[in-house]
Amino acid sequence: MPDLLIELRSEEIPARMQRKAAGDLKKLVTDALVEAGLTYEGAREYWTPRRLALDIRGLTARSADLREERKGPRIDANEKAIEGFLRGAGLSSISEAHVHSDPKKGDFYVAHIVRPGREAEEIIADVMPAIIRDFPWPKSMRSGAASAKPGSLRWVRPLQSIVCTFGAEHDETKVIPFEVDGIVASNITYGHRFHAPEAITVRRFADYAEKLEKAKVVIDAERRKEIISADAHNIAFANGLELVEDEGLLEEVAGLVEWPRVLMGSFEEGYLDIPSEIIRLTIKTNQKCFVTRKPGAETLSNRFILVSNIEAKDGGREIAHGNGKVVRARLSDAAHFWKRDQGDLPDLETLTASAEKFGLDLKKPLDQRMAKLDALNVTFHAKLGTQGERVARIRSLAAALAKLTGADAASVDRAVVLAKADLRTEAVGEFPELQGIMGHKYAVLQGEAAAVADAIEDHYKPQGPSDHVPTDPVSVTVALADKLDTLVGFWAIDEKPTGSKDPYALRRAALGVIRLILEGSARLPLLPCFEVALAALKAQRPDITAGISADLLAFFHDRLKVYLRDLGARYDLIDAVLAPDADDLLMIARRVEALTAFITAEEGRNLLTGTKRATQILAAEEKKGTQVAESVDEALFRLDAERTLHASIKVASDDARDAIVKEDFRSAMEALSKLREPVDDFFNDVLVNDEDRAIRANRLALLGLIRSATGEVADFSKISG
Repeated sequence: MPDLLIELRSEEIPARMQRKAAGDLKKLVTDALVEAGLTYEGAREYWTPRRLALDIRGLTARSADLREERKGPRIDANEKAIEGFLRGAGLSSISEAHVHSDPKKGDFYVAHIVRPGREAEEIIADVMPAIIRDFPWPKSMRSGAASAKPGSLRWVRPLQSIVCTFGAEHDETKVIPFEVDGIVASNITYGHRFHAPEAITVRRFADYAEKLEKAKVVIDAERRKEIISADAHNIAFANGLELVEDEGLLEEVAGLVEWPRVLMGSFEEGYLDIPSEIIRLTIKTNQKCFVTRKPGAETLSNRFILVSNIEAKDGGREIAHGNGKVVRARLSDAAHFWKRDQGDLPDLETLTASAEKFGLDLKKPLDQRMAKLDALNVTFHAKLGTQGERVARIRSLAAALAKLTGADAASVDRAVVLAKADLRTEAVGEFPELQGIMGHKYAVLQGEAAAVADAIEDHYKPQGPSDHVPTDPVSVTVALADKLDTLVGFWAIDEKPTGSKDPYALRRAALGVIRLILEGSARLPLLPCFEVALAALKAQRPDITAGISADLLAFFHDRLKVYLRDLGARYDLIDAVLAPDADDLLMIARRVEALTAFITAEEGRNLLTGTKRATQILAAEEKKGTQVAESVDEALFRLDAERTLHASIKVASDDARDAIVKEDFRSAMEALSKLREPVDDFFNDVLVNDEDRAIRANRLALLGLIRSATGEVADFSKISG
């Protein structure tokens, strides 16, 4: 079957857009072809800084004929109805219709419509112009003479050429004829901008990729990444160094070059006095270069790895030298930021009030920056006040949390008042991703305790499912206070996540709280914490009157379900232990763990069957309004199975309740497992719906005891199976 090759070549496509754009091209084209009745064996997209390409293999040469049977009106219908039927079916006269009979509806007309298939070339030529014109670029522009006309093509950068060839493996390919804004599809492309700018005639993908490779273009982005990574590691190794891995930078750099050439540059060792994080970000952000270090060392070396798009005649010496000059200039700026941040601010006399408010020492640089942050009234959110007000709220919440986490109260307070100070440093102003990291470094320099400095860096963590979770009590306390203040605040002003939109990263904040609690085995009742945080907010913003506890707790429950499910827990078991007012997340997780172990054992499965039978019978009778005794009357027992079950429930309930008080959920499950045999015997020997109304009501009450006993641990009715 034939293959289809498409290439859309333009000026530079931003690296961040390339992968998605190539995926969009694949989806748009294949969806359109399938919609038109074609099928294909496989499709793969490719991209470089100057082109999007698509290779579709095994495309059918023609769409199938479509046969449709369209039902019409009865044969005795009025003339207008028949005319409408003929128009809709595309028939010229009623003689072209067939008559079908129905025993109930009588005789009626049916049109047998055959729509002939279309050649693939015709379909491709038909769908491609619209795909190109309506391509979903995040940003696009008009260019060239045609841009003055209404409805002219918008593209991410000026579109320069279109390749569209179609043909079977051993046949000559055809160019699919179509045109977009004066650009006519052809079988002509062009290689590397500098090394091979001449026209190249291509046929199908294998030929296209081979000729581009000779023209200094590696069409496969994953292969470009492999080349860059391998060469970078080899050059570093040859110089006694190791590459500092950066997957995001590797992806970006692979999108900046078509013919990657890896080189090494250097800068003066004196710049290594700057923190490694600043050096790495300076070199990465400004020059898109990788940094290196001695094997096993934490600090960086003065050598960096750059990726050129040109195969220079001098082996790349001038390119490396030029990059080195720019890197030195940027590192000089970074060194200036680093030194300035350790000096005094020029307007200390204006910061006295803020310093007194937070107990700051204006002899210390980081304290000065916190006082400045407060004095400037830097806005956190229009409805939630300034950064200074937010720190004050976190401070009061952290003080309450410290009593629960066991953290040193003084260290927690000191960490909180300095946690946001680095937002006023020049280093963080230049590199916002260093917030927290720079705060830690400046805190160490001014002699803060290790727990305080660590908490300043760690209070943003964890920032995702794989991020490090702090374990020191001071860090945990400050991190919890920061995230809970965020969640309570945005809930109070009704700025909650909706659908896929979460502009304030509240889902991430909730997951962070969950991980801090569960992975740190912290006992932290959430509802009282919400109330403390809300009270602090209302003291600053009396206009906020919202109550948020139940709704925010439900949000945490949803996030907890996702977290536990990712760890392998079953949704039904989570639901079985999750009461609407349950706010001790650690206890919920432990109940789920114990229930999982119990239900997977044979006794648990059997008890589940009996318990569900009991609850279903009881629920059905309650729904019908059948009388259920308020309490069990032993005098009404007629069979030993009733007496045995009643006695067993009492023992199991007491034992389970005692175990729950001790938070020993496995023992609670084991206590309940002793009900398995008496429950089975009860259903084997006892007819619940006895003819005697009093006996029936008593036996239903006995089923109620089963439901209550197991309900101490979980709602068994929510467990599937």
